[in-house]
Amino acid sequence: MIRYSICRVVLEMDYAFREPAQTRPSLLLRIRNAGDNQVWSQFAEIYAPLIFGFGRKRGLQTHDAADLTQEVLAVVSRSVREFEYDPGRGSFRGWLFTVFHRKFLNFVAAQRRQPQGSGDTDMLNRLHEQPAPEETKEWERSHEQRLFAWASAQVRQKVEERTWQAFCQTAVEGKATKAVADELAMTVACVRLSKSRVMAKIRKLIETLEV
Repeated sequence: MIRYSICRVVLEMDYAFREPAQTRPSLLLRIRNAGDNQVWSQFAEIYAPLIFGFGRKRGLQTHDAADLTQEVLAVVSRSVREFEYDPGRGSFRGWLFTVFHRKFLNFVAAQRRQPQGSGDTDMLNRLHEQPAPEETKEWERSHEQRLFAWASAQVRQKVEERTWQAFCQTAVEGKATKAVADELAMTVACVRLSKSRVMAKIRKLIETLEV
């Protein structure tokens, strides 16, 4: 499995194609159509792991993080048709983080009204906290990594294994191009071309998602 948290490709893609703090609107328009189950399935496939992972990082147990994920997605389903995309007012991913944070606080408040276990104190102390700048940055990084993870999985299914390995070993693992070429019985030029083509496919797919 690719180590996305330290993958230089994520950083390369960040500078190569991202418009800082902006969300392109087309996916928002697509998911406003409540009857488009395919789009909603794709949206949930991309974002559910991001929301779930953030819940776990903030101390939720697995089943609680899963419940929180469903609640956040439900809010998106109900509210997205009224969400007006305005780059000057912030990104969709920022709005989604706000939804997550509020739902998390509501969850903690509900836990506070119930008998507490020994591990609840730290979580309850966060009730009135605002998202720290570091947490917002971590959400942004996690968002980018999640998009890369999803898109790269799609692309891997559509390219030859040797092409994928040329990309993965050079761009992700940082191996020397000549060493990878020797290992895969490819020319150096072919390894470089494979890396470039896979990167382009991943980038194009993420741009197509337009999140």
